Amino acid sequence: MAHVNNDASDNRLGNYLKNRRTKLDPASFGISGGRRRTAGLRREEVAQRANISAAWYTWLEQGRGGNPSADVLDRIAKALMLTEVEREHVFLLGLGHPPDVRYRDSDAITPRLQRPLDALPYSPAIVRTATWNIVAWNHAAAAVLTDYGSLPPEKRNILRMIFCDPHIRAAQFDWANVARHVVSAFRIDAARAGADAEVAPLVDELCRSSPEFAAMWRDNEVQTHGDGVKHLHHPVLGQISMEYSSFAVNGRPDLQMVVYNPATPTDQARIRSLIEGTPVVAAK
Repeated sequence: MAHVNNDASDNRLGNYLKNRRTKLDPASFGISGGRRRTAGLRREEVAQRANISAAWYTWLEQGRGGNPSADVLDRIAKALMLTEVEREHVFLLGLGHPPDVRYRDSDAITPRLQRPLDALPYSPAIVRTATWNIVAWNHAAAAVLTDYGSLPPEKRNILRMIFCDPHIRAAQFDWANVARHVVSAFRIDAARAGADAEVAPLVDELCRSSPEFAAMWRDNEVQTHGDGVKHLHHPVLGQISMEYSSFAVNGRPDLQMVVYNPATPTDQARIRSLIEGTPVVAAK
């Protein structure tokens, strides 16, 4: 663990907490008004909301409290109504490392996140969760990869499609290698996002329905899904190749955007023809 100097001569944590405290409106917490010598909440009011002693919180702001525990910092962050970014900053100041990831099981995608996908007319792009559910995609992804909109939400899971959908399986150039890579990357993504409890039912389901998945899961291999080349047997285009890259979604550690770019000018021309509805010459 990184050493955090939290004495009075370097009291960045205490100064930050004080700054956040003085910016809060007491009325928004149901605290009666009246004249106050300083703006914001009083120290004892924050301490009460965080369920810690007022004296200890005062020492913390003054740089005399020592290094607080993660639990105390989390309660103070809630008491001060900090955003996720502000909460992370408090942990970095107080403990020298970010807080443990808190997985959010949400399929909500903002229009702002959907727009970059739609701005890629000939590059399939998707957004997937840490449990590898696809929650957003563009028109190119529907045309080249899978028409996700025609599937019920529970069927838009990449592992279910790879192991349980014969059409998806047949489209892979080297299914066994693709499947092993997916399982290995899925394992580490779920762990990074703190989603082990959420993936347990899916893992149990796939172990029962697919002996191949069960064997790969027992191997305990891990690897990233950062970038690479995907080869497909497309029902219209024939053999196509696409380079893919994965990107983290800022503020959503549980989400990854994956963009597939045609690997060659020929692949690009044929994908473009498919999307625009012009005649396509399938590869042999």
